[in-house]
Amino acid sequence: MRPSSSIPCLAALLCAGILPAAQAAADPVIPDYSQTERSQVPDEFKFRVEDLFINEAAWRAELVALAKLIAALDGMAKDWTATPGQTADLLEFISTINERGERLENYARLLSDMDLSNPEFARMQTEYQNLAVDVGAKTTFVVPDILLLGREKVDAYLKAEPRLAPYRFPLEKILRNKDHSLSQAEASVVAQVRLFTDTAPKVSGLLNDVDIPRAEVTLADGTKVLLNQHNFLKYRVSKNPADRRVVADAYWNNLRKYDNTFAALLDGEMKKQTAFARILKFPNCLDATLFENDISPEVYRNVIKTVRANLAPLHRFFKLKQRMLGLAEFNYYDIYAPGAPSVEKPYTYQESQQLILAAMAPLGGEYARGLQRAFAERWIDLYPNKGKQSGGYSTGIYGAHPYIKMNYSGRYDDVSVLAHELGHAMHALFSNAAQPFATAEYPIFLAEIASTFNENLLLNEALKSGTDDREKLRLLESYLERMRGTIYAQTMYADFELAMHERVEQGLPLTASWLESTWLEKFNCYMGTDQGVMKKDDTMSVQWAAIPHFFRPYYVFQYVTGMVASSALAEAVTQGGEPEVNRYLTMLRAGGSKFPLDILRDAGVDMSKPGPIEAAIRQFDRLVAEMETLYTRLPEAAAEK
Repeated sequence: MRPSSSIPCLAALLCAGILPAAQAAADPVIPDYSQTERSQVPDEFKFRVEDLFINEAAWRAELVALAKLIAALDGMAKDWTATPGQTADLLEFISTINERGERLENYARLLSDMDLSNPEFARMQTEYQNLAVDVGAKTTFVVPDILLLGREKVDAYLKAEPRLAPYRFPLEKILRNKDHSLSQAEASVVAQVRLFTDTAPKVSGLLNDVDIPRAEVTLADGTKVLLNQHNFLKYRVSKNPADRRVVADAYWNNLRKYDNTFAALLDGEMKKQTAFARILKFPNCLDATLFENDISPEVYRNVIKTVRANLAPLHRFFKLKQRMLGLAEFNYYDIYAPGAPSVEKPYTYQESQQLILAAMAPLGGEYARGLQRAFAERWIDLYPNKGKQSGGYSTGIYGAHPYIKMNYSGRYDDVSVLAHELGHAMHALFSNAAQPFATAEYPIFLAEIASTFNENLLLNEALKSGTDDREKLRLLESYLERMRGTIYAQTMYADFELAMHERVEQGLPLTASWLESTWLEKFNCYMGTDQGVMKKDDTMSVQWAAIPHFFRPYYVFQYVTGMVASSALAEAVTQGGEPEVNRYLTMLRAGGSKFPLDILRDAGVDMSKPGPIEAAIRQFDRLVAEMETLYTRLPEAAAEK
């Protein structure tokens, strides 16, 4: 079955560079359901899973029906490529199974993510997974048979049978994969092995989100706080540096108690990823991961090389934050404290909708109607509740509407996350409407473009509506923090991930001590501690343990390429006209019908070259300069003299 199309939101990486964007204490107009049982949260703030299945009984009935359909695959392996019509029959049958399976999978996962403590939802996920593994095992004959058929005959079949048209690009990818394909027997074994290969990420997630006992801290005013993730995000932005310090120390030192466990999980994961790469006859995991989308490993290495060569704007931003915060020295735990001297206004859900609709107006009526549907038809699960998974994501489901998970607390950052997730949702909506199921799912390399594009347009709209220098300064700081957390932080993660893979590929283990020392090496380089920009702090050495995306090989660098590409596209749309808008919407509609670099070139961006990355960093530097100018005009800056 097609893998889940859920897009892990960058917000889920921004806690100390890792978890969701900073959240402040809830204003009276912003509901706080963080300690409320999900059943007690008003329905209007929860997405409608019943749009997939009316209840669990309906889900189970479909599970049984699909199992029977899957069983029919046993008799289809013989002679299915004998004629173009028979080939189309089987591919359509498998697509039907995958499409129906996608609904089953997402229903169980959406329920589970909203209440991680419910064992029934976890059991449903396992039941679906068993079914998915069965599909994988029963369809292992497809790729070997296509390869045996050969390019010449495949081309002839495509000409002879119109029903094969939706499968043209998937068939091309199979033929291209000839040197890395498995025999049917080998593929069957791999399919069975995958039944338990997601254990490490599951255990890591449960430790981080549920099972680790939370540390308790006493703040400067005597308040005692249990540092669950909600409270960590809430209090790490305290105006009091001492509170920020005690919160950071307690949270990360508490996580450090489990560093050997997290190291063992990552070691097992990297070995698994390396093993699968070698089974498929790739020299390493990087080549194996990027091959599917025809991306050269040099694109990955170029991201790291280009960003590392352009750290000065980031360090300039840190120095400005230190100045705005009035600090004698700058520590990592100070990054999330708002430096702009203003009182941040809360945004109600209704206000966030209005701002987002105004910001996306340049994209035209069709895009606006999609946004209005998302708000009106309950595509969005808005507020945190007890047991709800942290962070946010969007998932697109073919034949159904997208679903968005939020943990909204009313800050501008949360409005930005909502715009981000709606970008994912609109990408899925446009792609699913324009493409057949076989090519509807857009590749991961394109996943973060539509989301960060929306953030860019949101900033433009928010700056237009805020005439006060303080408000503009705050908005710029918020956006630059997201750029920092994307272009710079994710590149640091990508650099670290490459080091992990290279070590395992050399036959060496990932130990807690190696992971911590290597993390600090990257951290000190990017954060400027080697240059005295930020004070060195060994407490930060365990942050790698809280990054779930390392369990998806070479995923995080695509946050960087996504924001870089979206920056170029947003500039084209805002400075251009209808042709630029049409090129952008055409990209959304393209889904997975081409390789991602080709889709981007059609939209006007060439990500095989360093130019777009350098342009995005220049934009970052320009915005820092604009912040410096705004701050210089404020009385607080004058008082420094």
